[in-house]
Amino acid sequence: MPHSTNKELIFGIMVGTAGISLLLLWYHKVRKPERAMKLPKFRSLDNTFNSITLQDEIHNDQGTTVIFQERQLQILEKLNELLTNMEELKEEIRFLKETVPKLEEYIQDELGGKITVHKVSPQHRARKRRLPTIQSSATSNSSEEAESEGGYITANTDTEEQSFPVPKAFNTRVEELNLDVLLQKVDHLRMSESGKSESFELLCDHKEKFRDEIEFMWRFARAYGDMYELSTNTQEKKHYANIGRTLSERAINRAPMNGHCHLWYAVLCGYVSEFEGLQNKINYGHLFKEHLDIAIRLLPEEPFLYYLKGRYCYTVSKLSWIEKKMAATLFGKIPSSTVQEALHNFLKAEELCPGYSNPNYMYLAKCYADLEENQNALKFCNLALLLPTVTKEDKEAQKEMQKIMTSLKR
Repeated sequence: MPHSTNKELIFGIMVGTAGISLLLLWYHKVRKPERAMKLPKFRSLDNTFNSITLQDEIHNDQGTTVIFQERQLQILEKLNELLTNMEELKEEIRFLKETVPKLEEYIQDELGGKITVHKVSPQHRARKRRLPTIQSSATSNSSEEAESEGGYITANTDTEEQSFPVPKAFNTRVEELNLDVLLQKVDHLRMSESGKSESFELLCDHKEKFRDEIEFMWRFARAYGDMYELSTNTQEKKHYANIGRTLSERAINRAPMNGHCHLWYAVLCGYVSEFEGLQNKINYGHLFKEHLDIAIRLLPEEPFLYYLKGRYCYTVSKLSWIEKKMAATLFGKIPSSTVQEALHNFLKAEELCPGYSNPNYMYLAKCYADLEENQNALKFCNLALLLPTVTKEDKEAQKEMQKIMTSLKR
């Protein structure tokens, strides 16, 4: 073989080797970022990752964290929706169990030629007269409902009036009341559980006359909150909560310096949140805290506000890590509070009004039990036994305190 041919062969081998080396080096640079990203869905972005800097990689890591948080939020919302649907199903089953025996009795009476006159309670009248569209979704049509209910545009059909007759004597008499007398009567009726539905009826009967009066507006919103508490039907509760929240929001727009408007807007936001997914629950929780703080500044001597603030602090102190992270994602900071802060607010309510309520004593006992101050916890449990049990909330608080006392005596 000629000498020149050998030189050409050697030169070709060297060029080929250099080409293979460059190819391997290029492949290594291309595949390294891809291996660093463990997520399969990002493999289609090879060309983008080829040109990123170290700073870009850090930014993408942060973006991946946000995506994970969003996915966690979606999963929690789905779980919450599932639980809500299960609760609604339980409620429907309970309602059917109660209704079927009554239906059998009614059919037997009709077949036997009997005419039975059923007494209709004020609460039942209020539900039937004020819920013409309750079968539709309360979330999607809450604004329309508020326009017809809170906007004072209502129309009961002849069928409704025939199915649910309302005595007219009571309504005729109260139409003569002036605003001051009406407000005094409404406030007095609310002092008992049975009077709350009658209070609601009174306000409904006067909504055309006093619709623009601030003192009437926030009381009307409060009455919808009362009906939420009295109702045992999920759809009715959702209906009352949405309309009440809309009414209280309008009241705030009309009188932003009225503490009662902010108070009942906060309360009704809390009620509405019971029917929402996790993200909206957090949103309404933020609104609750914001307007509660405004109400405390405007009404510093109102014990109910400190009781509500105490409940908020106690709930936040018990939030899980993931719930706090979700709130931080939405609002930029993690909500924080302590049992001590909750205790301070419950004690403030007791200071302003000694023996304020059974629920306030229950939370005082809970706070002291959490702080391992068992003697103080037992003290407030015993004080609660001296208070009358009037409302449904009082009864629930009494049951809870019995559990606390049992656990403390072990």
